[in-house]
Amino acid sequence: MAEKLSVLTITLNAHRTLRRTRHSVKDGQRVESMTTTTDQVERPTVERGHALTLLAEMLRIRRFEEKAAELYSLGKIRGFLHLYIGEEAVAVGAMQSLTKEDNIVATYRDHGHALARSMPMASLMAEMYGKGNGCSHGHGGSMHFFDKSLRFFGGYAIVGGGLPIAVGLALADKLQNRCALTACFFGDGAVAEGEFHESLNLAALWNLPVLFLCENNLYAMGTALERHQSQTDINLKGPAYGIASDVADGMDVLAVEAAARRAAETVRESGNPFLLEIRTYRFRAHSMADPDLYRTKEEVEHWKKRDPIKTFEGHLRETGLLDDARLTEIEATIDAEIKQAVAFAEAGPWEPVGDLARGVYTAAVP
Repeated sequence: MAEKLSVLTITLNAHRTLRRTRHSVKDGQRVESMTTTTDQVERPTVERGHALTLLAEMLRIRRFEEKAAELYSLGKIRGFLHLYIGEEAVAVGAMQSLTKEDNIVATYRDHGHALARSMPMASLMAEMYGKGNGCSHGHGGSMHFFDKSLRFFGGYAIVGGGLPIAVGLALADKLQNRCALTACFFGDGAVAEGEFHESLNLAALWNLPVLFLCENNLYAMGTALERHQSQTDINLKGPAYGIASDVADGMDVLAVEAAARRAAETVRESGNPFLLEIRTYRFRAHSMADPDLYRTKEEVEHWKKRDPIKTFEGHLRETGLLDDARLTEIEATIDAEIKQAVAFAEAGPWEPVGDLARGVYTAAVP
């Protein structure tokens, strides 16, 4: 392949030109969508190896989630299951800006974040099975992945529950003079919670290095964004607390990566918080228990045309960075990893009954 094809060039959307259109009607039904206008800004390049890594990481999350849905339907995974299908570019893109010293706090839709943080797939699958060899010893299940060694401090089942924890982690780092930032992922629904406003306020008051990452997928469970927010441009809520903010196209992994890197650099240089709104969309229902009656099939299909994996794959093919053989190799590697993860979970032991209360109470303090 010619040397000139060793990089991929993209155009990022200038964030101030993003606009929503959410009121069109088709066949008597309301069709909600987002439209964008673009201004050409700096055109970054990406090396072939990095581009293929981004693609592989997104595919890894997609295939893991598809297998999780299958296993849930078979009764192997129980409880709630919130899939990340459609949002893969957010976790993968944003994680490129973080170091191993940074803290990460996720949501109940945490599978993508955990995988992008390099948590072992086998331990995640075992956790969803409720097995003792899971990352949280089977106590947490799908919504509570945790790995202290990777500074991945949880998924949280409570909407907005991770926000004050992220502030606490950042405060602890500041008091201990640790040079790190805390990345906190949360959904648009969390913006309606008091924790969101309290956390931004304290982070600004105390000058804490928190990177607030809002995964705006347009729905808080089944409630559309404009039904729970009078100001639907979530990034504009940052300046109200004296916090710098930006917005990124969450269906474009390179756009997310570029915006997250700029935001993370700002936090590291200033020591102050930053709010990044990432506009994305989930292709599946809120959870496996959700009948998904609050949006139309037309809307979902509209967004699937912007599938972050398919569009990125198309970019790579157009520039000669990807061919069928390489894609087949990537898929085969992921398939083998998933099979090993399922086998690990199937063979895993149940935690002894006597250990079920472990972690509920702290040891006695002299």
